Amino acid sequence: RLENRLKHYAKYKLLIIDEIGYLPIDAEDAKLFFQLIDLRYEQKSTILTTNASFKTWGDIFQDTKIANAILDRVLHHATVVNIIGDSYRLKDHFNKENSK
Repeated sequence: RLENRLKHYAKYKLLIIDEIGYLPIDAEDAKLFFQLIDLRYEQKSTILTTNASFKTWGDIFQDTKIANAILDRVLHHATVVNIIGDSYRLKDHFNKENSK
């Protein structure tokens, strides 16, 4: 059944994975995530979002070797967009606070 789930997510032309590192990823889940990335590598497009720097991915995945293998595949042929600035989600909140 697990193999079917991996194949399911591997088939999409584009897979978007939001907020890598927001929730903890245990060792077994890290291995599954690697398998998914490896299945998609150079075959399909994947977009990842994260607030974590690549240097901290070893901590996120609780395994530096797995994190490096994931990053090796993800960053090969990748375009990295680094957005620096205030939170888009909080901008309206701060605008309302300032207008009072």
